[in-house]
Amino acid sequence: METKIRKIDKNQIDEEIIREAGALLKEGKLVAFPTETVYGLGADALQEEAARKTYEAKGRPSDNPLIVHIADYEDLRKIAVHIPAETAILAAHFWPGPLTMIFEKSDAVPYGTTGGLDTVAVRMPEDPVAQALIRAAGGFVSAPSANISGRPSPTTADHVREDLGGKIDMILDGGEVDIGLESTILDMTVTPPMILRPGAITAEMFEEVIGPVSVDETLLGDESDKAPKAPGMKYRHYAPRAKLIIIEGDLRKEILAIRQLSYEAHREGRTVGIIATGETLPFYNYGIVKNIGTRENEKTIARNLYKVLREFDGEDVETIYSESFAVQGMGKAIMNRLEKAAGHLRLSAAAIVKEQKYRRITFVSGSDTARGPMAAELLRRQELKQEYVIDSRGTVVLFPEPANQKAEAIMKSAQMTLESHVTRQFDEENLQDDTLVLTIDESQKARLLSEYGQKGNIYTLNEFVGDDIQIPEPYGKPLTAYGECFEVLDRLIGELADKLNSLVEDRR
Repeated sequence: METKIRKIDKNQIDEEIIREAGALLKEGKLVAFPTETVYGLGADALQEEAARKTYEAKGRPSDNPLIVHIADYEDLRKIAVHIPAETAILAAHFWPGPLTMIFEKSDAVPYGTTGGLDTVAVRMPEDPVAQALIRAAGGFVSAPSANISGRPSPTTADHVREDLGGKIDMILDGGEVDIGLESTILDMTVTPPMILRPGAITAEMFEEVIGPVSVDETLLGDESDKAPKAPGMKYRHYAPRAKLIIIEGDLRKEILAIRQLSYEAHREGRTVGIIATGETLPFYNYGIVKNIGTRENEKTIARNLYKVLREFDGEDVETIYSESFAVQGMGKAIMNRLEKAAGHLRLSAAAIVKEQKYRRITFVSGSDTARGPMAAELLRRQELKQEYVIDSRGTVVLFPEPANQKAEAIMKSAQMTLESHVTRQFDEENLQDDTLVLTIDESQKARLLSEYGQKGNIYTLNEFVGDDIQIPEPYGKPLTAYGECFEVLDRLIGELADKLNSLVEDRR
């Protein structure tokens, strides 16, 4: 089957394209179209055969109900009965928009559309293209997300084409959607109404309008054996091809845990994916890291979620780690989709991080031009069992300058470089509880202890590893002196790596 793709501008709708698409739907064919939430796979909601085609194209289980989309409130009474009084006020506030309400169905709606249920899910989308198409198709269009069942929902026409190209009759390309997550589903057949799927319309927003609503507490739980009353409740949804795992804990520990997991993968020659936010992006050093949005505006996270999950399908990763998000407001909808995409795979950040004594290792020399940065770079090249932030500082740094040229020459001869090094002054902020401060000789240790007292974890490098070999000071001497210094540092750093790794083993 050839899938026609028609570009359409919601600000200047081409009526001829809408008539063509509407005619296809009336003939029982399938047309994908944009809504403000995600792209929907449209079919005539009152034709049983059209519903069958929808399930077949998506590979969707036939007990997973479809949402019926309408464009005019008056049409609700043609497909639903026993409509509660609160419906009118909810519609006045949230229709058209990202709200689906569940009612008892009328005889006009075939069981093929409702997944065999006596209830029908109804939404009135806000997108002008969607509204025009619904009217052109006769007023009732069933439209699950326009993707292969279980895959991330489509937020662009290209996503639809990737999944359903050659399987459906037409795609209306209206550009990227606005919200990016499916509608909130509110069950109106129970008292008080119950949220079955979170979305952009939150419980707090409902309560301002109609008073208390209940929330299905299984939204973030494991899969249920019960027949789903609303789309997306039963089966694994929104999933990328790679295994997705959510790391849970306070944000700091989540970052540390993902760093450790990605570092271990790097050591083993594997690349992992990481779902980060604008605030946390700079903290990750390994893996393929994608920015899902900003925590200051969760709407950006919602809009980018499915796009990021699909982007990982083009990357060579077997596992994706995601930070978690607060389960309130829009965050509840985001976590609901992440949980579904992950198949409820979660790891405790605290269990991964445990009580890691040192997370940062800072070498301290006098001017921070040679021995300190050489030691830092040597340690970065070691096979360490956990990730550390490794850097160097000086006790006397008057202004930033590059590494000593002779030190750089020695490092290059060993296939290493200090090219990006810039000297920095040691200060009290470097004395954190999880920072190991290793001075190159006793004079720097004495200076730090004199200036800061017993604060922090301060040792000479020799003292910490238990080796009394002295590190020569090569400053002002020929290149060979820097070579001798390198050899001593190389020995001590090897011993340091062994000790750090033994500390990790002791914790395990």
